[in-house]
Amino acid sequence: MLSDPIVALATPPGRSAIAVVRLSGTRAFDVAARCLRPFHPDRPRAALRARLVHPTTDEHVDDVVAAAFPAPRSYTGEDVVEISTHGGLLVPGEAVAALVAAGARPAQPGEFTRRAVLNGKLDLLQAEATADLIDAGAPAQRRRALRQLDRGLSARLEALRGELLELEALIAYDIDFPEEDEGPVSPARVTAAWRAVRDRIAALLATAPEGERLREGALLVIAGRPNAGKSSLFNALLGQERAIVTEVPGTTRDAIEAYAVIAGFPFRLVDTAGLRDSNDRVEKIGIAVARQYLGAADLVLFCRDAGCPKGLPDGREMGDAESERFVAACHAPVVEVVTKVDLAAHSPDGLGVSVVTGDGLPALRARLAEAAFGRLLALGDVEPVVTRARHRTALERALAEAEAFYAARERGVDAAAAATHLRAAVGALDDLIGVVTPDDVLDRLFASFCVGK
Repeated sequence: MLSDPIVALATPPGRSAIAVVRLSGTRAFDVAARCLRPFHPDRPRAALRARLVHPTTDEHVDDVVAAAFPAPRSYTGEDVVEISTHGGLLVPGEAVAALVAAGARPAQPGEFTRRAVLNGKLDLLQAEATADLIDAGAPAQRRRALRQLDRGLSARLEALRGELLELEALIAYDIDFPEEDEGPVSPARVTAAWRAVRDRIAALLATAPEGERLREGALLVIAGRPNAGKSSLFNALLGQERAIVTEVPGTTRDAIEAYAVIAGFPFRLVDTAGLRDSNDRVEKIGIAVARQYLGAADLVLFCRDAGCPKGLPDGREMGDAESERFVAACHAPVVEVVTKVDLAAHSPDGLGVSVVTGDGLPALRARLAEAAFGRLLALGDVEPVVTRARHRTALERALAEAEAFYAARERGVDAAAAATHLRAAVGALDDLIGVVTPDDVLDRLFASFCVGK
């Protein structure tokens, strides 16, 4: 295990009031003592003022505030020093350079958190949650990352692991002591224990589609015929004028994508070209792109124009019957909305909005959040959720092995052989939590971290 002293800037570079430099490793205090005047490792977790100097030239780099965190009571589990310097492009870089000259080396991406995992300060799920919390752009993402950082998912997986081990122990007892107490373990008892753990794994796995969608942002594609108010609605949901809006049908020729937070949840909004038969070569390309996005959508927002009489305006455009066929053919869930209700002579059937008056927009936002994240809304922020493909893959392995165990028993396979599937299911959960994790998995995980984390 590497424990040599590493150093990195833990805050973004650029003009700011302060910057934080992080130093960690078995000789971190020795490195700090060469640069900080004075340095007090005997006063842990106390923020003390000091001069930071270059160790070879003794040049004054900055006046700083430094705090020492002796092992193991630190983020990494090693000796850690955190130094607050003045911000900017020059001073923080020179502070890092001074600490490198004193014996530290520049940290690799995510190396501080990687050491925290290797030293037992965090499990792998908590490390992932740390990255998710940093990347969070929506309140729901922040809440879910904090829940995972608080070991919500880890605790649930450890409980499932314990249930699998108890089931394995039942099989082992039946093999080793068939005549003890009341005789062999009853098949009904084994089946009940198996069904309970299988159902809990399946329930957790069922959160994966919306959990991964929460982390990445739901792909919401706005569709409809030309001049149905798609671009205006796109701008209203986004909260800024991003798409060009005119009264000319076919203004949007390409897909426009933007990130938006709707009702506290992350969405990737896509405004698409109006769907109709067209002889315009550029518009036809835009319509083809729109259909590609529709094929990948997590959710489709289909717009109908309340201000346009039925059966009009252009015979080439999507009529009502064709609209119904389109909605029925969509693979993703469809939310239908009537736009431009401020121009309608009477109240529309269903959900109606006006981007001019704002009527219906709050109800539409709530409906979109429900359609994309209904399961998560029902679970609230208490129940754990699977948020990464790595989680889903490991749980799928665990569920498959649990199913294989029961199938083997049903076929009359020897109990010891059938129980190997339970051991494999436990191994899948161990991989997920990070009990034993290959270096290549760690390399992939921490490659996406910022250097100072």
